Order: sequence, then C-alpha cells, then structure tokens
Amino acid sequence: MNVVYFSPHFPPNYVWFIKELKKAGVNTLAIADVPFERLSPVLKESLNDYYQVANLEDYHAVVKAMGYFIHKYGRIDHLDSLNEHWLMMEASLRTDFNIPGLKNDDIGDMKFKSRMKQRFIHAGVEVARGKVIANMEEAKRFIKTVKYPVIAKPDNGVGASATFKISDDAQLSSFFENKPSTSYIFEEFIEGTIESFDGLTDKKGHLVFYTSNIFCQGIMDIVNQDKHVYYYTQRKVPKDISEAGKKILHEFNLKGRFFHFEFFRKNDGGLVALEVNMRPPGGFTTDMFNYASDINIYEYWAKVVTGHPTDFKYTRKYHACYIGRKNRFEYSHNLHQVIQHCGNDLVFHHPVGEVLSPALGHYGFIVRHENLQQIKNYIDFILQFD
Repeated sequence: MNVVYFSPHFPPNYVWFIKELKKAGVNTLAIADVPFERLSPVLKESLNDYYQVANLEDYHAVVKAMGYFIHKYGRIDHLDSLNEHWLMMEASLRTDFNIPGLKNDDIGDMKFKSRMKQRFIHAGVEVARGKVIANMEEAKRFIKTVKYPVIAKPDNGVGASATFKISDDAQLSSFFENKPSTSYIFEEFIEGTIESFDGLTDKKGHLVFYTSNIFCQGIMDIVNQDKHVYYYTQRKVPKDISEAGKKILHEFNLKGRFFHFEFFRKNDGGLVALEVNMRPPGGFTTDMFNYASDINIYEYWAKVVTGHPTDFKYTRKYHACYIGRKNRFEYSHNLHQVIQHCGNDLVFHHPVGEVLSPALGHYGFIVRHENLQQIKNYIDFILQFD
C-alpha cells in the first residue's frame, strides 16, 4: 500500500502517525519543503521515500512530486496531511490523481463557514445567526437584527486567524478601513463556553473513537489578547454533544477521517454548532486522547487507513488537560515546582514552537486524573501568577 503524507514534519508530534503507518507495512512516502537531513530521527526512520519541493504552496511542484512517486511505486492508495491548512491542496491532488478520499466537490462545505452553517441547519442542529458581509451597509443591516457585539471571521479561515470581535460603530468602521481582501462572515456573539466533539471514523463511516473537550475560552481571545490556555477532556460525553455530533457526521457522510466539531455551550445550557474541522484537533490533543484512555490513537488511524479491523475497545479513564503558559506572565511556580507538585499525574511537558505558541502558549503541560476537581487544582497551581 502506497501512502503519501504531505508536510510530515509539522506539527512535530504527528510523526507518530507516520511511524504507525510504517509499522503496519505501508510504503510511506512524503512531500515537504525542508531538506531530508533536517527531519527528526523518528521521521527519517519511518519514511520509505521523500521528495523535497521548494514551496509546498506551488501546486505544479507538488504534482511533479506525485508523478515521481507514481512512476516509481505505482498507484497511490491514500494521501493525507491531517492539517487544516492543506485540506484544499489534498482535495485537489486526490481529484487529479484519482486517490480515494475527500475531493474538490466535497471540500467546500467543510472549509467555508457559511456553507457549514447550511449543513448544520440541514442536519437539524442549532447555529449562530450569520451572514457573509461584503460592505458596511450590509454589516449594519445584519447588526440591526442581532445587535452588538458580533464576530467577524474569514469565511475560509483557520483557527482564530484574522478574527475580530466588533462591539460598536467605531470598531465596525475600523474593521472595514483595515479589512483584509478575503471574504468575511459576520456572526452573532454567543455567550458561553466552547465544547468539542472529536473522533475518528472508519472507511465505512462508522464511529470508532470519540471524546469531547471543554475549553477555557475561545482561541480568538487567547491569540488576540495573548492569554494563557487550558482545556480538558470529558470522561462522560454529554448526550446532546454526542447526538449533535453524530447528526453532523451523518450529514457530511465522513469516512476514514478524524474530525473536530466545535459548539458553544450557552449560559442557559443550550448547544449551538460553531464549525467543523475534518482533521484531528490541533496541538497535542491527539496525545491527550492517548493519556485519557491509555490507547494509541496513532495506531488506530493507521489501522483505519490500511483497512485493518477497527473494533477498538477503550474507556475514558481520566480527564486529560492541556495547560499552556505564556512568556509574558511571571508564574508563581517554576518548572521544578510544577513537576514536584503534580507528580505522576504530569504526563507531558515541553516547550512549544513559535508557530503554535500564540494559541498553545510557550510551554505546555498535560496532566491527567480521574477527578475533575483535581484537574482544576492543577490548572490553578500551574497558571498562578503574581
């Protein structure tokens, strides 16, 4: 089986996906824009072949790399990056080279927030009111209906990049004076917390793993206000999250892929769909899956790709919590004190690369415990500052 993995070096922890493919007997092929010598030792050992291009955004160069692999090894059976940024590139390559998986006709509803919203409605899931806005006049008409504040975000965007909270006419004017050229969608502001429905489907669309996370705040506030971050897995997935998530899975007919669906939990307890992401949740969340259930999600994915049996047995033994510190804070407890305080419940800690640090902090910790209150105690201890 020939699998092409696109941009295998980022994020660094995704190397375990490729390692498990290699262990499963796959012919692992990769395309990236860095010299082979700069890849991690584990990644080098996990690849059968590698093709470097000068620029991964150059579709012609990537097509040439694909042609090289096909000429040398034959038909490509699977192509992936598990990275939001490359989903449209992947779809184009699968379309042009007739590789199974999401293609150009599928990807629009999964990338454009306005089109996601229509699919949510069709699935019978509540959504925040929103509209693609072209100018100031349209914005004012929309705001007259939903009232301030509103959220303005790229219709085709990644994370909280170039996303703004607009609270009055002055901020609205400033937005349009400095607006990027891309298309924007405006949405009503929802008070509440963000909860997710995350998991993996097999090639028939069956749900083979799922869980849920609760986030301390939205990524927009974390990035724009340079706040520190934490979020944790739930040991029991709320019934309404599970039901809404399964409706969305059915609506999109998602097969053989990870997913990360985000919802607002309103202050009155209701649930509002925010967006879909047809890839694993970002950062170190896949590692949190493993720590929460004592599983190997990277092996699960490799078995899905290779068509091995996927009757996975797992229980959510722990709450796993990611806690990220920002350099701008003077925290009360140093690294040694955190290690001593958390003991064996601290299962991971590591510096975070600059690309990810606006959202994840400059240093990340993962703790786990059966009791949510103990998790909250660890959060308070690690993020306490003078």
